[in-house]
Amino acid sequence: MSGPSELELAGQVVELVRRLGGPAAQADAVVTRADLALTRFANSAIHQNVAESTVGVRLRLHIDGRTAAGSGSVVTADGLRALVERTLAAARLCPPDPGWPGLVAPTPVPAAPPVDEATAYAEPDQRADRVGAFVAAAGGLSTAGYCRTAHRLSAFANSAGHTAYGRSAEAAMDGIARSDGADGVARFASDRLSDLDGAELGAHAAAKAQAAADPVELPPGRYEVVFEPAAVADLLQNLSWYGFNGKRYAERQSFVEPGAAQFDRAVTLVDDPLGASGLPFDAEGTARGALTLVEAGTTRAVAHDRRTAAEAGTRSTGHAVAGGATWGPMARNLRLSGATAGPASATGRSTTGAAAGAVVDADTAALVTGVRRGLLVSDLWYTRVLDPKSLVVTGLTRNGVWLIEDGTVVRAVRDLRFTESYPRALGPGAVLGLGARAVRQPDRVDGAWWSAPSVRLASWHFTGGASG
Repeated sequence: MSGPSELELAGQVVELVRRLGGPAAQADAVVTRADLALTRFANSAIHQNVAESTVGVRLRLHIDGRTAAGSGSVVTADGLRALVERTLAAARLCPPDPGWPGLVAPTPVPAAPPVDEATAYAEPDQRADRVGAFVAAAGGLSTAGYCRTAHRLSAFANSAGHTAYGRSAEAAMDGIARSDGADGVARFASDRLSDLDGAELGAHAAAKAQAAADPVELPPGRYEVVFEPAAVADLLQNLSWYGFNGKRYAERQSFVEPGAAQFDRAVTLVDDPLGASGLPFDAEGTARGALTLVEAGTTRAVAHDRRTAAEAGTRSTGHAVAGGATWGPMARNLRLSGATAGPASATGRSTTGAAAGAVVDADTAALVTGVRRGLLVSDLWYTRVLDPKSLVVTGLTRNGVWLIEDGTVVRAVRDLRFTESYPRALGPGAVLGLGARAVRQPDRVDGAWWSAPSVRLASWHFTGGASG
């Protein structure tokens, strides 16, 4: 790219703070260049192909006992100066900040995972080829969704002399197929665009849509369930944001009790940003690495940034995010049970009659086989937290629900509303099985992903129909 490098720009911002705010001012700056591309399709045809290249600067400074943050996208000399001036002005209006944890001292940062250059610089026709394969594999069903690629370069500098730099790239595909008003879904994310098999994903979505025909209504109540990876991803996201968040833990708004056996022994949760292409440092410049949150059912840790770590008398775990003073530190690359991420196999289906095609991978089929009577759930959506402390969540099923009887998927079921405590549903004795392979699910948050296998749970509370 032409113009100053990201590290140079970050250094310029810090130097401007020193010049305009005085030698006592403390500051850190993050400069990120992002190349994002999206190919969207609807009614089985591409209708939008967009790409954008942006640069963003985030500044945080502490002066005269007060802290303020600002951001901008103009990286000229005048633009950077204006950013520093308005952030300094904001700091004068802020209340005192006695909890300011200080800046990261110069420390080594691990090397970033290698970036797949073909993904970083993917062309529109490469995404279009995958969309075309998805549409063709759906066999004439109406399809919609997207294929995206992203490439980010990020640099950090602070007035304590610490610097860091990294790159990341990712590709993701998310699509549905529709048959007579019933939708089937397939999603997958990876560091390599070459891992996205549009034909396989399209065939999965179509099979599920066709299997969802003529759904019946079931009464509310507790059912044994098999959740597919897309549904499990919602569990992981809410556990991360509301449970293993150091700010919520300090405020006693989290269910987490480090050292306690809060989950089934089958559950191990690891946040592993460097297990895939990810930045090796967080928003405060702290080095990132794998963090085990739950080990064989026992809660081991929560995610910390520098502020929450200082309050807890420990060290940052490298989970600072932009806006962390409000939202708290977040684990955004969570993997369940340490399974190896990869696309699921389309073998081993356990279905009959009209429900044939509801199960599209061997792991899910194996879990279904053990269920006497329960439900197979493809996806959860519109989930909202009712009680943060116990993490009781309400939401809806989507993109396919099926009744299981004596180990066989027998027919489609209308969407249901649920109200459930996520930690309780994964508690001791509640997890009856996990798939061997995790499937990485995309997230709309920059750099976030959830790696999840299919999961069999002893009980899930459905409170009524989707319109209830």
